Amino acid sequence: MKTITIDPVTRIEGHAKITIKLDETGEVAAANLHVTQFRGFEKFCQGRPFTEMPAITARTCGICPVSHLVASSKAADQILAVSIPRTGANLRRVINLAQIVQSHALNFFHLSSPDLLLGFDSEPAKRNIFGVMEAYPQMAKEGIRLRSFGQRIIERLGGKRIHPGWIVPGGVSHPLLAEDRDAILAELPEFIQIAQNTLKWFKKNMKNFQEEARAFANYPTLFMGIVGEKGELEHYDGKIRMMDHTGKILVDGMSNDRYREIIGEAIEEESYLKSPYYKPMGYPNGVYRVGPLARLNIVDSIGTPLADEEFAEFKMLERGPILSSFYYHYARLIEILHGLEKIGVLLRDEEILSPHIRAHAEPNRLEGIGMSEAPRGSLIHHYKVDQNGLIEWVNLIIASGHNNLAMNHGVLQSAKHFVDKDHLTNGALNRVEAVIRAFDPCLSCSTHALGQMPLKIGLFDASGRQLDEKRR
Repeated sequence: MKTITIDPVTRIEGHAKITIKLDETGEVAAANLHVTQFRGFEKFCQGRPFTEMPAITARTCGICPVSHLVASSKAADQILAVSIPRTGANLRRVINLAQIVQSHALNFFHLSSPDLLLGFDSEPAKRNIFGVMEAYPQMAKEGIRLRSFGQRIIERLGGKRIHPGWIVPGGVSHPLLAEDRDAILAELPEFIQIAQNTLKWFKKNMKNFQEEARAFANYPTLFMGIVGEKGELEHYDGKIRMMDHTGKILVDGMSNDRYREIIGEAIEEESYLKSPYYKPMGYPNGVYRVGPLARLNIVDSIGTPLADEEFAEFKMLERGPILSSFYYHYARLIEILHGLEKIGVLLRDEEILSPHIRAHAEPNRLEGIGMSEAPRGSLIHHYKVDQNGLIEWVNLIIASGHNNLAMNHGVLQSAKHFVDKDHLTNGALNRVEAVIRAFDPCLSCSTHALGQMPLKIGLFDASGRQLDEKRR
C-alpha cells in the first residue's frame, strides 16, 4: 500500500498533516487528518483559582482568544451564581462579534482567497496572500482592513488586540467610553460596504467552483449550534439546537448545562484532536458539523436586515440544509455582514455606556458550564471546583473538535475525487488541503486529547543505512 503525505497542511491555524493511502490498484483506500500538536489545558489548569481561567484559557489561541474569554467567563458566572448586568452582557456580545468579524476575514482573505482568486491549480509559490496582493490589490487591501477593523474594536473595548483581560467573571472590567463607541460607529458603514462587495463577488463566481462544491465534505451529517429565543442567529447566549441533513430538528431548546446528554467524546490514536459525536447515533456514526455553515442551516433567521437578505439567497442553494462544506465560505461572509450590523445595533443601545457592567460574588456553586459560538462553532468550557474555588476538573470541547469526524470524512471524499493514481498534481493535493481550510480549524485551540500518537524511531549508521526500527 502506497502512502501520500501532505505535511504540513498549509494556510491553517495550527499544525497538522494529511495521509492518503492507496490500495494495490492505486485507488484511494483511506485518508486521515492528523493533528500533531498537544496543548493540554484540561490538565495543567487543575489547581488554579477558577477566576484565573478566562485569562489562562484565552492563551490557548492568538486568533480567537476572545471566544475563550467569553465561554470561560460564562462558566465562571455559573460558579458565582450571578446574573450579568445587561450592559455587561451586551458589551461581551460586541467584542465577541468583533472577534468573529476579524477571524472570518482572516480565513477568507488571507487563507482561502488565494485558491478562490488565483485558482486551486495556480503556482504554489504565489498561491498566498502576497500573490493576491499582486493580482487583486484592492480586494487584498479591503480584506486586510476589514480584519484590522475587527481587531481595533477588540482593542477599544478590551485594551489590546490580542489576549485582552477585559471579560471577567461577572461581566466586564470597565465601561465603554463614548469616544470609543462613536469612533466604531463612524467606521461601520465603510466595512459593511466591503462585506457586501465581497459577497457580491463570491456569489458571482460560485459557478467556477462547482466541482469543489460537489467534493468538499459534501455529504449528510447533523448540524449543531445555539439559537436565540425566536430561532435566530445567536453567538453569545442561546439554547442548543441539533438538526439532521433533511432539516428535521432532533434537539431544540436544550440548556447548555445538559450538553453531555447528547455529546460524547472519543479519542483516536492518530490525533491529539478529540472526536465528539452525537450520542444517540453512537461513535463514529454520530457525525455533526458546527460553525458558520451549521449555524445558517439551523437558524430560522439572521436578525439583521442586510444579512437576512443574503440569508434568503443562501437558503436557495438547496431545498433543505446546505451540505457542501465549500459553502462555509459563503456562510462566513454572511456572518461578517451580520456581525457588523449587530455591533451597530448594540452600540446604539441607550444603556451601552452604563457603568453597571459587573456582578460581584464569592463562589456559590461547585460547577459551571459556559457555551458560546466562536468563529469556528460551538465552544464549551466546563469546570468543577472545590470549596475554595480551585479547579479540580476541566473539559474543553472546541469548535474544531466538533468538526473532527466531518473533516476526516471530507478529506477522504476529496482525495477519492481529485487524487489520480496516474497523474498526481499539486492542484489535486491542494484541493484536499482546501477542504480543511473550508472548515477553518483552529488546531492550537483544540488539541487536548490524551491519546497516544504513533511513534516510529529509526537507528541509522554514518552512511545513512538503517540498522533498526522501533514502533509504538
